[in-house]
Amino acid sequence: MFVMLVLSSCGQNQENNKPVSQNRFLLGTIITVQIYDKASDKLFDEIFNRLKEIENKMTINEKNSEIMLVNSNAGTKFTKVSDDTFYVVEKGKYFSELSGGRFDISIGPLVKLWNIGTEGAEIPDRRQIEEKKSLVDYNDVLLNSEKKSIMLKKTGMIIDLGGIAKGYAADEVAKILKENNIKHAIINLGGNVLAYGSKPDGSEWRIGIQNPFSSRGDYVGIVNVINKQVVTSGIYERYFEAKGKIYHHILDPETGYPVENNLVSVTVIADKGIDADSLSTSAFAMGLEKGFNLIEGLDNTEAVFITNDSKIYLTSGLNETFKLTDRSFSICDTADFAK
Repeated sequence: MFVMLVLSSCGQNQENNKPVSQNRFLLGTIITVQIYDKASDKLFDEIFNRLKEIENKMTINEKNSEIMLVNSNAGTKFTKVSDDTFYVVEKGKYFSELSGGRFDISIGPLVKLWNIGTEGAEIPDRRQIEEKKSLVDYNDVLLNSEKKSIMLKKTGMIIDLGGIAKGYAADEVAKILKENNIKHAIINLGGNVLAYGSKPDGSEWRIGIQNPFSSRGDYVGIVNVINKQVVTSGIYERYFEAKGKIYHHILDPETGYPVENNLVSVTVIADKGIDADSLSTSAFAMGLEKGFNLIEGLDNTEAVFITNDSKIYLTSGLNETFKLTDRSFSICDTADFAK
């Protein structure tokens, strides 16, 4: 996920609205919580403890997490899980179906095989890819809603919630902020941005969309939001290079290889983080035309698509509000493929 920039406004009195901020490393990334109201250490502890609780349940990097217990019982039996984990897996299945399987929460065998983002990343043997690919099918994730239990149909299947768990975590942070009567906050979960409420002066938050071709800190344009979640999926965040080719971390369940299309990033803006997180990966994997039409057909959801030739495509709700700041990019007409 790309890091997005929260930009200050010249009209805001920075001294009077200086945020209280804390950072922690959780969910595999640096998480920054900035609150623009009175906030105690107890509130920050509540937020970070909740995030740690979610991580402990849903990580595939700890053998005793709930999701790894489900994975270890693959092909044998149902495993009872918490309401948190059941809800996220259930939503993951929903988005897997919505995307036609382009986003698939059972992608774990391929993720583990490629190891992209680790020192062990390398191009797997074709035979290994075919073997692991046969274990990827969200339809084989079985749910028992009465008993809050999950079973994977085939031995060797692995659920990986890396494309959805941070979004859910952001939603849980929003709940805590609301319960504590916080009105203005920015939460950055390694590129998943929760713009909670408005800025202290009542204006919109200005979120800079990362330039996927340059170092962090450069952005191509700005979206203005109030009480929204902004999530970007792209190919230049976690990858390795071999034989002159870049292999990124967004894997194609059909081929077993990283997704190949003309997109370099997709940013989704939605009310819920779990939606924005899943949809950014889904739209990226579906490609420009299908991904665009998926987002365009959803209520209160917008997206910024950036292609490898530096072109930007905006869903209709952003046509009047997205501000292009880098003139090496151009905004293109979507009439040819918008349905």
